Amino acid sequence: MKMRRHDREITDQAKIIEIIHQCDCCRVGFPEADGAYILPLNFGFDEEKNAFYFHGANEGKKAELARTNPRVGFELDRGHMLTEGGIACEYSFKYQSVIGKGVFSIVADAEERRNGFLVIMKHYTGRTDWTFDESLMKRTAIYRLEVNEWSCKEHE
Repeated sequence: MKMRRHDREITDQAKIIEIIHQCDCCRVGFPEADGAYILPLNFGFDEEKNAFYFHGANEGKKAELARTNPRVGFELDRGHMLTEGGIACEYSFKYQSVIGKGVFSIVADAEERRNGFLVIMKHYTGRTDWTFDESLMKRTAIYRLEVNEWSCKEHE
């Protein structure tokens, strides 16, 4: 993705992934005729697949949009801090952000679903030794967002 402020751009993939792992919410935007439908979601990121995983209901608006309008935008941010100045225009805001585009889909494959659950749990707990209640897993959807492109920005 093209960025206007090249002095704030981060292109190192390892640094981008590090920032993603430090975020706690991924916002996914689906296009609709009357505007964007944006969802804040808990997530996990699989570095090998370059994909985000989410969980949720098997039905509802998110599931419907995943089936009918899967091309999405996404955004994550962290490290927010106001920096003060002597006058209004000298104030600024520090942050790191990742934005991008991809394809959002419902995961059907049982092995990938289990991996999606593990990736999400690892993101928030650091652990990978989870067991799951099969009946709950069957009632819960796993969604994948395959990243097509992204950019990362940091204002220090």
